[in-house]
Formats: sequence, structure tokens, C-alpha cells
Amino acid sequence: MSLVAGSNERFIWGFKLKPVTSEQSLTLVPLFSYPSHQSAILSAAAAGPIAASGSSDDTIHLYDLPSAASLGSLYQHTASVTALSFYTPPSLSFPRNLISADAEGYVCIFDADPFVHLKTVRAHKKRINDLAVHPSGKLALSVGRDDCLTMLNLVRGRRSFYCRLGREASLVRYGLDGEKFFMATEDRVGVHEAEDAKLVTELQCPNRVLCASPGENGLLFTGGEDKNITAWDTKSGKVAYCIEDAHKSRVKGIVVLTKNNGGVDDPYLLASASSDGVVRVWDVRNSMKEEKANPLAEASTNARLTCLAGSSIKSLKQAQAISNGNSTEDHNAPKNPE
Repeated sequence: MSLVAGSNERFIWGFKLKPVTSEQSLTLVPLFSYPSHQSAILSAAAAGPIAASGSSDDTIHLYDLPSAASLGSLYQHTASVTALSFYTPPSLSFPRNLISADAEGYVCIFDADPFVHLKTVRAHKKRINDLAVHPSGKLALSVGRDDCLTMLNLVRGRRSFYCRLGREASLVRYGLDGEKFFMATEDRVGVHEAEDAKLVTELQCPNRVLCASPGENGLLFTGGEDKNITAWDTKSGKVAYCIEDAHKSRVKGIVVLTKNNGGVDDPYLLASASSDGVVRVWDVRNSMKEEKANPLAEASTNARLTCLAGSSIKSLKQAQAISNGNSTEDHNAPKNPE
């Protein structure tokens, strides 16, 4: 399992989560650290052996995680890259597409093998705060400063739905099964049906929510200005458990390590990053038992972290071979939008 964290100081950090052979514990081994952008890093994404970071310098930088090497940059945006998301078909280990959003309201769709720009779509009139790709790879949701929610048809490469929310949403995420999506506005997170956007329940958080990640069994993990990591039961709308004072400052990124993303065969691990510069890995079973949770591993970057992404590590050549060998599968993926 690898983790990638970006910072206001334009540095990118890569870590590998490895078990310690002498005892049953984990450690975060540094993979790389360097100033990959000319200004602050605002977003990050990772899938298989590939990671990407988006910056206020209007560029996307790409990384090969196993070799800790740079793969170059993408220059299609003319404004700050505010959100990134990979789409990986269930049968593949290498991502099929990269979807990016910027501060002028545009979304770019890239073929990830190789990285070729396919389409640019105007999704919002103002800055896009966040985007989420449906597990099918056919659709994406985005929210922006124009107080709107947008649905994008990634197969055809166009906007298919646009509605006003009445207030600005800062974050949107799909559940692991794609049947629901979660949308955060300040200290509230709405749980919506994916089919018709109907509001099912609303989660009332103590402070502003800055990051979220879906987990298994209907859980949603949130972090923010309260410095805690909270696991919500989205069916009941109640708190399942909470890691209190997970960091000394705001929690800016959460990655849930599930069975689906390989690397560590334990669905009870999650990673978090804070603006205090610390990345931590947790075993949430201690919190489920109402015990004080202690991080299993941590690393300090001495920087103001802004985002966190995670992926299982496989060699780039192996992943590409798997991808090429299954190229006839998943015909509905947005390989070539019209």
C-alpha cells in the first residue's frame, strides 16, 4: 500500500506501508519527496502504480509509485487543478481514466494508458470544489462555488444534469457500491440516493468537514476542523465510533484501506493526513472497542499538508500488461468520449 500527500509548500511525499517483520506492527517507509510543482498542491489521486497531483500552477503531475519516478505533467488546464480522481475497472489493476477539475469550472477527461487528453467539459460557472467518479466509470458528480451540483456523462463527455443547491457544497463522494453519494456543506453531510439524488439522511458534524472517504458496510469516515476522525453509520445517521484528537490540527485527508484496493489485507486500517504535517495509519478496531486509538504508524513531513491519496503498489509493467490483456473488457468505460 502506498500513500501520497501534497502540501502548501509545493512538495509531494510518497510513503509505502510495510509490516515490521520482528513484530506485528507497521511502518511508513519514505518513497520520495521533492517540489513537483511551482506552487501549492491542492489535490491528489492514486490508483494501482500511478499517482497524480494537481496544483495552483494549473498543472497535473504524474508519478510511478513502485520506481518512485516522475512520469511528467499534463497542461490542459488554464486554472488551479482543484480535484482529481482515477477510474479503474474492477477487472484491471491499472486505471483506465483520469478525471480532473479546475478553478474555472472545467473538467478534463484523460485516457490513462497512455495519458492522452480526450475531452474538456464546462461543468460549473465558478470554481469546482470536488468531484467523484461512479464505480461504473460512466458518471461523475461535481460541486462548485456556484452552489450547484453537476452530473457528467463520462462516456459521451458532456454535462447531463445541473441543479442549484441553495448553498455551496465543498465535498462529494460516492459510496463503494455506487448506490448512494455523500455531499458536505460546512458541518453537515447529506446522504443521497444516487439514482434520483433524494436526501436519505443528514449527518450533523461538530465542525466543518474537510475530507471524507467511504468504508465498507455503509460507513463514511469524515475529518475536519474538529481534529477527529469520525465513522458514521449512513443508514441510521449516527456516529458508529470516533478517533478523538487524531491530529493536533485540522484533518485534511482520509484514505480507507479496504479489501478492494489490495496492498494490506485488512479492512480495518485507514490513513489520515493533517495540516500539522503528520501522516498516520490507524487500526479502527480499537475505537470500535471504545479503547483509545493509537496510530500503528506515522510520518512527519514538517509541512502544511493539503491532501492525501492511497493505492496498492504493483509494478507499472505488470499493471500495463494486465490492462492490455483485458482491453476488451468493460466496454462502457469512457475510453473515447464523443
